[in-house]
Amino acid sequence: MSICVSACLFSSVPPQPVPPLANTLQGYLSALEPLLPPDEISHTRRMVQEFGRRGGLGPKLQEGLEKRARVTKNWIADWWVQRAYLESRQPLPVHSSPAISLPRRDYNDWKSQLVFASKLIAAVLDFKAKIKMGQLPVEYMRGKPLCMELYPLLFSSCRIPGPKHDYVAHYGRSRRSPTHITVVRNYQFFQLEVYNSDGSRMTESQIHAQLLRIRSQSWKTDKEPMGILTSEHRHTWGEAYNRLLKDKLNKESVRLIESGLFSVCLDSPVMRISDEKYASRKAAQILHGGGTFSNSGNRWFDKTLQFVVGEDGSWGLLYEQATAEGPPVAALLHHILEYCEKPDPKRAPIVPLPMPKKLYFHIDREIKWDIEQAKQNLDILINDLDVNVFNFKIFGKDLPKSYNMSPNSFIQIALQLVYYKVHSEVCPTCDIASQRMFRGGRTEFIRSPTNQSVLDSLLCVINGHGIDLHLLGLKLQAIEEGLSIPKIFMDTAYGLATHWKLRTGQVGIPANTDSVMCFGPLVPDGYAVCYNPQADHFHFSITAFNCCEETNAEMFARTLKETLCELQELLQPAV
Repeated sequence: MSICVSACLFSSVPPQPVPPLANTLQGYLSALEPLLPPDEISHTRRMVQEFGRRGGLGPKLQEGLEKRARVTKNWIADWWVQRAYLESRQPLPVHSSPAISLPRRDYNDWKSQLVFASKLIAAVLDFKAKIKMGQLPVEYMRGKPLCMELYPLLFSSCRIPGPKHDYVAHYGRSRRSPTHITVVRNYQFFQLEVYNSDGSRMTESQIHAQLLRIRSQSWKTDKEPMGILTSEHRHTWGEAYNRLLKDKLNKESVRLIESGLFSVCLDSPVMRISDEKYASRKAAQILHGGGTFSNSGNRWFDKTLQFVVGEDGSWGLLYEQATAEGPPVAALLHHILEYCEKPDPKRAPIVPLPMPKKLYFHIDREIKWDIEQAKQNLDILINDLDVNVFNFKIFGKDLPKSYNMSPNSFIQIALQLVYYKVHSEVCPTCDIASQRMFRGGRTEFIRSPTNQSVLDSLLCVINGHGIDLHLLGLKLQAIEEGLSIPKIFMDTAYGLATHWKLRTGQVGIPANTDSVMCFGPLVPDGYAVCYNPQADHFHFSITAFNCCEETNAEMFARTLKETLCELQELLQPAV
């Protein structure tokens, strides 16, 4: 079935429900039980009961949310994007934007790098054309259509820094949609038109000819890596951004980067110390660029889509989450992988092509100082992050499936066990589930450990009855009404329940590929674990901060391998 995604199937995708208050409060208490001692649970239970009693504050706020749901497209999505992403002042690399490292291509030279980059650009343009022409099949979950409204927004969008919160600019909505992409090499940015004057898409050979021209204009590394500025703390970058845009030349260059359909980063090779550590370095390279002496200057971290193509065959995608999220990104990458298996379908028309436009910046003393500070801060952040990527080859998802177990639940149980072994305690853990079965829906947390199974928690979320978005909505509704923040949100239990020491995820990875996702922990004393279950093996990426003495990514990885083997023995005891 093909349908224009811009219509978003609004007629058949239902609005996101506001969950019943009693269910959410009970679910919240259940989530706290494995985390708190009995006396603290009793204290919190009394507070929750007071909040939820008839005539109390909870039902009043619930009424406000239900009214909001009647007059908005989605009662929580805008609040969620604002609170989870745009109000965060943390740097985007490591702390926010996920990276996907895809299977290495079979080449190791700059000529093949440009050939593959041309193919990739053509593939992304083909995907965009399918969206525009209404040829992208609507996705379904359990027989129900999913909201497709994020797809058109992936292109020509960019996050813009602000003093208190950021916002997202969607240049594709303008009357004259942008027709260029940004290519970055040796810290230099180029505007590359990717459509011919008659509106047709450039062929792979045309794109390749233009990339050769870009390479010839960027032999030396630029002294000032402008893109590094976007890696800063958002308030700091916001101030530098305003200074930068006072100059007319800078403003024009920045706008061209922001409005481009997407960015392509032509990276120098990843430093190869050993085969064992190459996968980790490759993932880190996509995530943050490897540092200011490597490829970090080849990024504009605010851009929604940044494709990274290395000279050594490494490649991947870094995406900004205020606009992009896992399932649409996975669909895009799946399309790229399929497209890359096909020969170039079109012959290049013999027409002269305009020279790619190099973007210049006027750098005064203040901007130069901003860049130096950003370089120092990014290198500190990169050196603080431990990235451990490995392939567990002893068995894969076929083992739990043969015992009628969900592979996802199996891995979540293993991760809980690992954390307990390493730290002698259980911790709040979140996985991400899509809410696209609802109009304008984004994401919700699947919590563990709880007294529910992982599968039951997932079913609650799929039905729109997850607890975390609802609790956030109640808190923000109180603020909206000019009330004091309710006591249950000031309680230490709520702080503990939302201090995610274990962040897990597998969305965004194209199916049946040896790809791995990578992002940083949500809290300083936490871990982020991404996994990709295949039939006979699992891919894992684990990150932790070196500055925290309690956490250790290598120790977690080692214990995870041991624990998976123990679970295998439990399921398949030796006869």
